[in-house]
Amino acid sequence: MQRVCQDFPSSMVLTGRVQTAYEATRKRAQDPKQPRFRWEAEQLHDYVLFSANTGLRPDEARRLQFRDVTVTEDEGSGQTILEIEVRGKRGVGYCKSTTGAVHPFERLKARPRPEGRPGRSGSRSASMANGEWHAPGPTDLLFPKWPRELFNAILEEEKLRTIRDGRPRTAYSLRHTYICLRLLEGADIYQIAKNCRTSVEMIEKYYAAHLKTQLDASAINIMRPRRRKGRAPRKGPGRTEAIRLIEEG
Repeated sequence: MQRVCQDFPSSMVLTGRVQTAYEATRKRAQDPKQPRFRWEAEQLHDYVLFSANTGLRPDEARRLQFRDVTVTEDEGSGQTILEIEVRGKRGVGYCKSTTGAVHPFERLKARPRPEGRPGRSGSRSASMANGEWHAPGPTDLLFPKWPRELFNAILEEEKLRTIRDGRPRTAYSLRHTYICLRLLEGADIYQIAKNCRTSVEMIEKYYAAHLKTQLDASAINIMRPRRRKGRAPRKGPGRTEAIRLIEEG
């Protein structure tokens, strides 16, 4: 809870900032400053899109294996989404993505990767230099490496590295972006909390600024009809009949 409290103000919630970050990572993936960093740049771009469309915590995303993710058609909406088995410190939870996470996942699944990633022997640099690549398998991690330096460098270039009070944006900001955008679009707060494996109280406390879109003015401003003088007592006829009798009298 403390971490959310500290990181929340760094959320790239404004659509313009999200678009800027997305376009910057896409540009770097298409045209990296050095060819040897292309794979990391492509992975980072898909990480940004994947996280902003699933709301996964950074540690949850980095634990994901390909066998934990299924592309499926949602029965309720008819949209193609991802169903994700999320493994965290408290066990297994579940997440349903937005449609925006499907293409990044498909690219990750189709992208060859170098040997030597975490969990395997060998040097990543050497395998890339020697052309030792392989297709991802079911037990491979979606994101075997978090390119923090590249992420921070892109934010610096786009003047998005820090928020107003000087605190840095982090990968956790993408989770906040997901929650805030869902709230702004009017999604049910209980369903958001369930999908993000958190509580309604947590969202109400730290995302209150974005709950105004969920307030129903017609429900809030409802007024009971004023009681008329001479209203019949409760033990007499029903309310509708009593009013009619009064009017007729």
